[in-house]
Amino acid sequence: MPSYAAVLRLPYARRTFGAALIGRLSYGMVSLSLVLAVKDASGSFAVAGTAMALFGATSVCLSPARAALVDRYGPRRALTPMAGCYAVLLLALAVVTRYPGTPGPLTAALAAAAGAGTPPLGPTMRTLWRRLVPGRELLQCAFSLDGVAEELLYVAGPLLVGALVACASPSAGVAVSALLVPAGTLALVTSPVADAPRESAGVPATERPPAGPSPAGLPSAELPPAGLPSAGLPPTGAEPADSPSGAARPADVRSRWSWQPVVVAAGVGLALGGLDLLVVADAGRHGRPSAVPWVLAAVSAGSVVGGLVNGAVGGRAPGRLRLGLLAAGLGIALAGAGLAPDLPALGVAAALAGLFVAPALTTAYLIADESAAPGARTRAGAWVNTAVNAGSTAGTAAVGVLVGRAPLGWCFALVAAPVLLSAAPALLSAGSALFSAGSVPPDRPRVSRRPRRRRRRAGAGSGARM
Repeated sequence: MPSYAAVLRLPYARRTFGAALIGRLSYGMVSLSLVLAVKDASGSFAVAGTAMALFGATSVCLSPARAALVDRYGPRRALTPMAGCYAVLLLALAVVTRYPGTPGPLTAALAAAAGAGTPPLGPTMRTLWRRLVPGRELLQCAFSLDGVAEELLYVAGPLLVGALVACASPSAGVAVSALLVPAGTLALVTSPVADAPRESAGVPATERPPAGPSPAGLPSAELPPAGLPSAGLPPTGAEPADSPSGAARPADVRSRWSWQPVVVAAGVGLALGGLDLLVVADAGRHGRPSAVPWVLAAVSAGSVVGGLVNGAVGGRAPGRLRLGLLAAGLGIALAGAGLAPDLPALGVAAALAGLFVAPALTTAYLIADESAAPGARTRAGAWVNTAVNAGSTAGTAAVGVLVGRAPLGWCFALVAAPVLLSAAPALLSAGSALFSAGSVPPDRPRVSRRPRRRRRRAGAGSGARM
């Protein structure tokens, strides 16, 4: 049965996943550390905001290109130089921000360069899960575990930065962020599963038995080793559960289905980015700005609970249908949050909205992984990740324009609209596929009657009791 314990008991799973988490903790710490360090060094929030914006822009926009390098050259050859460059540039930022009066253009250039080299550890780990995990249901459980862990890292990261600032300085947080990525990356790329041939099961090549002959219709390069489970591959002649057809995929992400999870992820990111600012505005309206962290923590808590339940329960519904329903649930919950009469009610509504966040993103990553060609899965996951981050930035900017010009209730509804619109194509395509699958062929009755006639003749000759 799919379970988190079953996922972590797989060979090399704990080692590989733990290494990725060490490196990804840096991403939960670096934003706050960088803003505080640059602000202390320059004395200007504008310079700090510019540096952080450049860091985020290069990190997000170049993520698919960096993921393509991982797909082409493998984790070891691609991630190692990225992690080294990222660490060196962040350490340089930590050094220059220790001294007041650091020129703003220097910090902005270093921040932009560091963001350009950010290793795509999240997309790479999701690609490695496919090598580690046999079967789609267990893969969904692994993706849910990954999403929940990432959510917790982004909660724990700012807390660690706060502890470092209390004991040392903000530049110490930048330095720790710089050191975490190469440490986690080195542990990740030395895992046997990262060194295994692409699309193989999660064991080193030297430990695998010889592969069996290739059945017709499936290239031998995509077959699992003989005697091992098939790491999520469908049976020969069948197509993946979320695949529109059994035809071969192109080398890059061009399937008409592969963009649906990207669009939904962008809608989810836009909604979350707008929600952060709306919570601040609503708390200010009620004269309780200190309640903002608690309401935002309710969103994260709901997301963690939803992700855990999604991985533990799973489901047999088609992925596109599940993605559309989860996105629609998030949109409805956000629209309802605008009707909250006070901050406790807003916290409950935010937690309810959070229940859909991690499951929606997990499903989006899973569909992108299944829709992509075998050599483009890291890139497909990076596109979903880019869509979430870009949508969050756009949502924050849009709500910043709306707040003060429209009632807050309408602002919540407008934030919910994009995620609801993004859910519509997924629901329509899934409904069309279900309708086509449920139609009965015209010759079905004739086929079903013939066995019954044969059974009656067999029963009469053998004396079997009816």
